[in-house]
Amino acid sequence: MLTIYGCLRSRASRNVWLAHEAGLEFRHVPVVQHYRVAKPDAADAPMHTRSPEFLAVNPNGHIPSLTDGELVLHESLAINLYLARTYGGALGPADAAEDGLMGMWALWAATEVEPHSIEILYNRVGKPPAERDAAKADAAVAALRNPVAVLDAALAGTGFLVGGRFTVADINVAEVMRYALPAPELFAQAPHVQAWIKACHARPAYQRMMAAREKEPA
Repeated sequence: MLTIYGCLRSRASRNVWLAHEAGLEFRHVPVVQHYRVAKPDAADAPMHTRSPEFLAVNPNGHIPSLTDGELVLHESLAINLYLARTYGGALGPADAAEDGLMGMWALWAATEVEPHSIEILYNRVGKPPAERDAAKADAAVAALRNPVAVLDAALAGTGFLVGGRFTVADINVAEVMRYALPAPELFAQAPHVQAWIKACHARPAYQRMMAAREKEPA
């Protein structure tokens, strides 16, 4: 059986969302980040990213990871591309061109967006107020204005990123862009992005993932 390692308050959220979209049966092992565990070496500590049993799966010590039989994969966006291509039906590519586009959007999200969107998340809502750096958040907003405009133009035609339908590309990019939502000013001139995010977040599979996420400790 497919096994997804990682708590939902991590990038594993992307993989669980896609698995629900595809109707996959899977085992979810809620590995948590070691820095969130007060006493990671305690006998009763939850499995975390420095636990020997998890390091046997991913020696990098990061979540998420996926096992599918003998295959072991790390990196959330790559895991989603694999799941969509292998089990996702219309979520995955119909041909080599769509495969290339889905890979392109995953890399775009990782390089053009996430380094900045994560700064917005941390410094607008994630960190305690005393530890937030408003200048870093503002710089991230400035850096994302062009990528958001690029995304808005890409969505203007069909409302989706690849093939005129909802695919893994939408999941991967929407989950990376979600980190930037605490900066609503970033989306004021991007109506297609606003509508697309709203539609993505209204999907039952996303709602199911987020409901489970909300039950996890903050």
